[in-house]
Amino acid sequence: MSGTKRGELVPNVGDLGAALLPHAKRSKTDGDASAAVAVDPHAAAAGAAFFDEEVDKVEALLKSGTKIELEEAKNDIEAVLAAGGTRIPPAHAAAHGCLHDVVRPPGWAPDPNARVYDEKNPAKVYPFRLDTFQQKSVEVMEQGESVMVAAHTSAGKTVVAEYAIAMALRDGQRVVYTSPLKALSNQKFRELKDEFGDVGLMTGDTVINETASCLVMTTEVLRSMLYRGGEVMREVGWVIFDEIHYMRDFERGVVWEETVHFLPDAVRYVFLSATIPNAKEFAEWIVKTHSHPCHLVYTDYRPTPLEHYIFPKGGDGIYLSFDRDNKFRQDNFLKAINAIAPASDGGDGKGKGEEMKHLEVYKIVKMIADKNYDPCIVFTFDKKMIEEQAKALDRLDLNSDTEKSMIDAIFEASIAQLSPEDQNLPQVVKILPMVKRGIGFHHSGLLPVLKEVIEILFQEGLIKVLIATETMSTGLNMPCRSVVFTAPRKYDGAEFGYRWISSGEYVQMSGRAGRRGLDDRGLVVLMMDERMDPQIAKGMLHGRSDPLNSAFRLHYPMLLNLMRMEGGEECERLIKRSFKQFQTDRDIPKLELKCAQLAAARDAVVVPDEAKVEEYVNLRDTLSVLRGERRGWLNHPDNALQFLQVGRCVKHERDGAEYLVDVVLNIEEQPHDARRPRKGNLGRFRVRPMNWDGKAPLEGEEDEWTGASRDLEPRVVQVPLSQVDSLSSVRIYTPKELVSIESRMRVQRAMNEVVKRFPDGVPMLDPESDMKIDQDNFRKLKRRIEALEAMTTRHPLHGSPDLEDKVKLFARRRELGLRHKVAKRALKAAQGMIHKDDLRYMQRVLRRLNHTNEDGVVAMKGQVACEITSADALVTTELVFDGLFKELSLEMCVAVVAALTERVGTAGKDPKDIKMSEECKDAYERVRIAAQSVGKQMSECKVLDTSVNDFMNSFRPEMMELCREWAKGTKFETCMKVAPRGMYEGSVVRSIRRINEVLWQLKGAMAIIGDTGLRDKFEECQNLVKRDIVFADSLFL
Repeated sequence: MSGTKRGELVPNVGDLGAALLPHAKRSKTDGDASAAVAVDPHAAAAGAAFFDEEVDKVEALLKSGTKIELEEAKNDIEAVLAAGGTRIPPAHAAAHGCLHDVVRPPGWAPDPNARVYDEKNPAKVYPFRLDTFQQKSVEVMEQGESVMVAAHTSAGKTVVAEYAIAMALRDGQRVVYTSPLKALSNQKFRELKDEFGDVGLMTGDTVINETASCLVMTTEVLRSMLYRGGEVMREVGWVIFDEIHYMRDFERGVVWEETVHFLPDAVRYVFLSATIPNAKEFAEWIVKTHSHPCHLVYTDYRPTPLEHYIFPKGGDGIYLSFDRDNKFRQDNFLKAINAIAPASDGGDGKGKGEEMKHLEVYKIVKMIADKNYDPCIVFTFDKKMIEEQAKALDRLDLNSDTEKSMIDAIFEASIAQLSPEDQNLPQVVKILPMVKRGIGFHHSGLLPVLKEVIEILFQEGLIKVLIATETMSTGLNMPCRSVVFTAPRKYDGAEFGYRWISSGEYVQMSGRAGRRGLDDRGLVVLMMDERMDPQIAKGMLHGRSDPLNSAFRLHYPMLLNLMRMEGGEECERLIKRSFKQFQTDRDIPKLELKCAQLAAARDAVVVPDEAKVEEYVNLRDTLSVLRGERRGWLNHPDNALQFLQVGRCVKHERDGAEYLVDVVLNIEEQPHDARRPRKGNLGRFRVRPMNWDGKAPLEGEEDEWTGASRDLEPRVVQVPLSQVDSLSSVRIYTPKELVSIESRMRVQRAMNEVVKRFPDGVPMLDPESDMKIDQDNFRKLKRRIEALEAMTTRHPLHGSPDLEDKVKLFARRRELGLRHKVAKRALKAAQGMIHKDDLRYMQRVLRRLNHTNEDGVVAMKGQVACEITSADALVTTELVFDGLFKELSLEMCVAVVAALTERVGTAGKDPKDIKMSEECKDAYERVRIAAQSVGKQMSECKVLDTSVNDFMNSFRPEMMELCREWAKGTKFETCMKVAPRGMYEGSVVRSIRRINEVLWQLKGAMAIIGDTGLRDKFEECQNLVKRDIVFADSLFL
């Protein structure tokens, strides 16, 4: 498709695109509602047949895979019905049914004077007939009752929000619309302002028309308003929570719970959510918290059905795995899995692997573009790979000359607010040629103005293929025709490594496919580079959504604000009213039943001679541990590497339960794999032996090998050195070339001869005489093992014919007993208040640091810490009262705040090794001293879950030099030269904006305690950082 251009049709340009392109034709369609659109029937027919044709071609080439019986995965609809929901039939012929449920407080009596929905005189008139779930939501809101609407992306939830706003304005009430992201708030502000006019925006960065009847804001801003109090909330009748499922976010989820807690009981709510299986549980919590009814309106109807395909690595086509009727095509799935190209034995290196990955992405994108199934979003879970994959599409040109001219005009208008220097930043310059060809990318490292112009171009149909991270799936109104996943796994931190995408994540991202009123179906393609169990695939592609579970946690500004408002009792009240406490309380009956069942099951297992069996099992368990310690000596690189020559026979562990007899081909040191946690030095080395699946039972006599079947085809495998158990004194000849089956069979015959020659077991290298391990600790370990082996052999049960049956019974009883103890502990914890100990410990920290007195009254330091929510409140407050900010220049104050806001784990570079000016070093040392003081108190009060040194190192100095230069007035491009290695421009902008947020909070804190000098100083600091591209106006405003 290189250099080709498609039809010269000029797309309609929406309001925002038209604003940036004055001479473009304006048109408006509702992203949620159906719209009349002219479609080329020939193109539509060709596109509709595309994927089915590809599947047919593949099916003709491959034989049918083995049948696997699969149970249907329980879906969200079943979960809602099981919780008491009822089906509501379609409101009219063109509509679809939904589920409805309502939770009312005990003794609730409906208001006989409540308003009834008047279909002839609604608060807002739409140019289309409402769908059933929209109609039911409107009726509920007109009654003055809260509602939670759970539906897929593009189902039409915005209609419900708009009606709530229109209703509030009709009744003379104010209404608040909250969203989790500033970008989403900006977009909603523009949409709602165009619709209703009297709309304001409050995001921390921007305040527009704060006296408006409808206020759009982030949830954090609403929380701050509630803590401070004021007239606004007394006038609010309705609060709309968009993307309420964000409440399960680990870092920010608590903000939603604080907000719900403090909102007045007189306020009514509209909760908009993706589909969640425990929606009724959430509604019950709302009712318990505010004592008024909350309705649940739920639909899993997709206006545009989806079809899900697998694109196997190295394959020639795609395979339909779930059709538009949600039927799992099992045969096709198995064919796709069998078509995955095997990984190269020798390994092509990381660079070659990435190159192949880019080629695969190119193939599927070109296939989609050729068949007019764009616009397409390609989701990639590695930010570093996104731009490389976009570059790999440089042979594609998907736009006409007319479209390119429109892009030029929109892009030029978008960056016109930037200075000439900022317009020539590398990131700005390099992106224009790409988007002119219809290719774009979107991730958090992009400059905000570029992210927004890409969003606008994509919405207007001028970007045909967008490569993006999963953040693109959150909230922003950016539907497409097709979605591609470049991998089925995503990185989930060093502790968990790479994991399968969850069903909820898959649903959220794939939900972008299929534009209502434009497409007859949406296409979702999952690129597979490894085999996957059909059950996992079925659960991912069509399983239940992720439940809405509380992420409630305590933090110091929360506690201080509560103590300042109501005293210490309010802290416990918030905890008891939290969603987490509610979910915990609901689990008590289940835990009680589980305890009883486990106790009964444990008692039902009768073990003959239980006391003696327990003695014997304890001996074997201890022996197993000690043998593991011995293995650590034997396979330590210092002891084992010199003997791991090619041809050495070794015994290694598989799955912790079996030993395999192998021949070493080579040993190599490998770099740490980020997909797996580090587990000591042994994992750095991998042995590449040839394996026949010959094995000996783990519980055989010490170091005896048995000759297993040699009829299996030999293969080369990789084994971590930590799994090598024993090294033999025998080496055999191995040919240099082992690719052919003939050469591998020669090695196999040699190994068979070794087994025949040593029928009683292949001789082992002696650890002391052969491997020269001359350590007292090893000798002591050896003696302990020999003593335990002797005790095991002398035990009266040893050799008993029914020993293993007794051991299995005992193991089962012991397992049930342990599970019963765990369940009892969980039950005991659930029966009390959650975070009870955390609350006591954290309050002790506040008293020791003089934020509160013994009576729980908030002191001056606590008044300051109350306001600091975007940095570590305790350390920041210590520095304020230590006088550091009074001593430093304005630029250095900004640099110190940078160290306070940049928080990372301890895996980063040692702060002492980071190059800084002496001025920054001195200031950073003051930060570390304050962190040490705070960390010491937290550690002594049992709050700190790491070492004091790690807590100190979590305050990072990498951004100090850059931010000091920025505060001095240095140009952005120059500042980027001192940015931390690998840090993107957009990440720098986000950091400086967060610093400005902390400065704003510090300014407010100084005003509260009456320190006008510092208040003015922090305001001057803000004036220094709020400039140029970092604070360029949003294109949506």
